[in-house]
Amino acid sequence: MASPEAVTPTRRTPRRNPANAPGYRHARTPVANKIDTPSTRLDQQLTKGLRLGGTATGGCGRVEHGRVDNARGREVPGGRESAGQANYLELFFDLVLVFALNGVVTRIVPSLTSEDVATRWPSLFATVVLALPLLWLWTTTGHITSRFDPRQRKIQLMVLASAFGMMIMSTSLPYAFFGRGMAFVLPYVLLQVGRPLLLIRALPAGGPVRAIYTRSAIWFAGSAVLWIGGALVKDERRLALWAAAITVDLIGARLGWPVRGMPRLLVSAWAVERGRHLPERYQQLLLIALGETVLAVGIAYTNAPVTTETTVGLVTAYVTTVLLWRVYFHRSGEMLGAAVDAVANRSMFGRVAGAAHIVMVLGIVATAIGYEIVQQHALDRPYPVWIVLILGGPALFLYGRIRLERVVFDRLSRRRVVAIVTLALAMFPLAFTNTLVASIAAAAVLIGVAVADSRHSAVRPPETPSPPA
Repeated sequence: MASPEAVTPTRRTPRRNPANAPGYRHARTPVANKIDTPSTRLDQQLTKGLRLGGTATGGCGRVEHGRVDNARGREVPGGRESAGQANYLELFFDLVLVFALNGVVTRIVPSLTSEDVATRWPSLFATVVLALPLLWLWTTTGHITSRFDPRQRKIQLMVLASAFGMMIMSTSLPYAFFGRGMAFVLPYVLLQVGRPLLLIRALPAGGPVRAIYTRSAIWFAGSAVLWIGGALVKDERRLALWAAAITVDLIGARLGWPVRGMPRLLVSAWAVERGRHLPERYQQLLLIALGETVLAVGIAYTNAPVTTETTVGLVTAYVTTVLLWRVYFHRSGEMLGAAVDAVANRSMFGRVAGAAHIVMVLGIVATAIGYEIVQQHALDRPYPVWIVLILGGPALFLYGRIRLERVVFDRLSRRRVVAIVTLALAMFPLAFTNTLVASIAAAAVLIGVAVADSRHSAVRPPETPSPPA
């Protein structure tokens, strides 16, 4: 790992044989060879007076940031130019997310298995309200480490602080709605407001990326009122305020955090740079969620009496997890990184791909909850909310996967549409069976999708990504 204090040279001399140079795609193009466009002129204005040391990309060309802002004498985080893959610190952060998602599952299952129908359905809504802030914190952290070099000391400290904050949030999950609500919201608010403020102080004045973090800090500060207000009340009022708070956070990000009186952003907050880092992070996010499913079901099987039905439930859960992995990575998930290189509208790609992965993770979490219920009530007739989780979890995952295929290949996956319709139609008759039969039916539908994918690929040559224009 390079020393954080090392200053990268102003310009990198091009290799004589670029075709053989590892990572040449990310090498800096000399200014003399750039085409004179508004984007490049903007870059030159932003980098004037700076000692260059990296890049932070946006939606209208490369926005270069220096390690040192000579006008202000402050260190500026470098870009990802020479750090194209996730580093070990980011993977450490992912381990904390596994703990967090497992905490969501553990927190919700007792409420979903309650005899009180008035408790079960709100618990399903509470699952989303608790999971979304954790996933949104992971997403914003992923964009920071994608935009800036995670080997820089400031970025490393942000990642470590984010991991610690998520761990504190996770420990409060069992008591989130009636006790330690402040322990859940304070780390989230401090990180979502504090990290942009630190980056604003380091970035050059007037820069478009600085404008992004200024706007996001304002929006997160506004939603903090709802988060903290919810922590000061209990039960349904807390759930309602927190639901409103995460809605504000997501809508604000979707709109680019508009602020009255501030000029329109010159770059997109969600544009994906031409590299493999963020796509790899999204792939790792899916693997994290799948790993949490294995962890939750394995723990439930360990703590329950070993019977034929619980063993069949364990095998079904494992097969389902493998199928979700197979369905995700078939073509679209596997080609996600290559699609970044081919896409023209990187802002649209980053926005849709990010939302698709959050939807898929929510579907996986719902599936994990359903299979933990199967371990406890394998032969019981399912409550309607159980059927929604056991069958709706895979259906939600498939919907996210449809969105991903649209952004990678610009097409509608009819096989997955048929599978979603099948799962929806099967809910009513399966409600008169038991949870184990319902889980086997969900696995059978996923097997059908995987087999159809394999047959489709067998008769067609390998595809290249073709994102929408």
